[in-house]
Amino acid sequence: MAPGPRPTFSVVVAAYDAAHEIGAAVGSALAQTEPPLEILVGDDGSSDDIAGALAPFGDRVRLSRLPHRGAASASNDVAREARGDFLVILDADDTWDPRRLERLGDLAQARPDLDLLTTDAWFVVDGARRGTFYAANDFATVEQDVEILRRTYFFAHVAVRRSAWERAGGFAEDLARGYDWDLQLRLLLSGVRAGCVLEPLADYAVHDSSLSADRWESMTARVELLDRAERTHRLSERQTAALHDARRLYRVRGLDARAEKLLIEGGRGRRRANLELAIASGAGRRRRALAAAAVLAPGVVGRRVRRKAERRGRAATDRSVA
Repeated sequence: MAPGPRPTFSVVVAAYDAAHEIGAAVGSALAQTEPPLEILVGDDGSSDDIAGALAPFGDRVRLSRLPHRGAASASNDVAREARGDFLVILDADDTWDPRRLERLGDLAQARPDLDLLTTDAWFVVDGARRGTFYAANDFATVEQDVEILRRTYFFAHVAVRRSAWERAGGFAEDLARGYDWDLQLRLLLSGVRAGCVLEPLADYAVHDSSLSADRWESMTARVELLDRAERTHRLSERQTAALHDARRLYRVRGLDARAEKLLIEGGRGRRRANLELAIASGAGRRRRALAAAAVLAPGVVGRRVRRKAERRGRAATDRSVA
């Protein structure tokens, strides 16, 4: 394939009460070996001083003050002002390696047929790097439109060709969770092709306040997103089969997460949650047996599960990484 032109990048940041951390994120974007064309920050109705935190960067950053409607809406609003060939999402609490845009540019130039790009990234828990995204996930290089229905195989800070973003309509603003996966799904089902630089070129912070920290809510959101995809897209037999398999898996994982969480916390509803898991198809035999025991003796099983979690040192943040 003949190389294409060197692309330009517009960095899009949605920020909500992130004045204490957005400086590091924006600073890492400005420190790129190939600087972005522009950095656009959408202040999603923050109560803290985002403008003050960005003041040291002067006119190198464009800030838009917006009503609080969520990160998807804030990203869409500032993306409408972008002029770059690609829009690159940067979370306000994350940072980039100085070579990230350069390496994305290398990929886009070598493969001008790709409209959706990403790189590997480090998971950062309590300030320490704890492994990379693609050490635990494979990037799909074939049947990308089928595999995206099973899982999102993109690290969060995707670069989307601006023309493809505009055709797709950007993020779905009615989704509080999973709007990034939803956009990837819509793009790939429309024929877009994707590529990845398998180098960890970003630090992705994982903490208790992360949307991904609650496994039960995260799995429920995935099931709902797949329900939505089945309603709104005309899928092939292979795509439909992949969606059904994934939905079944996420539903069971969600039941498992809720049952375990209630056992550890001793919360109300733990018997019912474990009963639902015990009779669910797709749950492993050992896990179903433990759930059945928890229906009969939730206190005893709960203490056992708590001790096991403590021995493993599995904090909530560790679980979201796993």
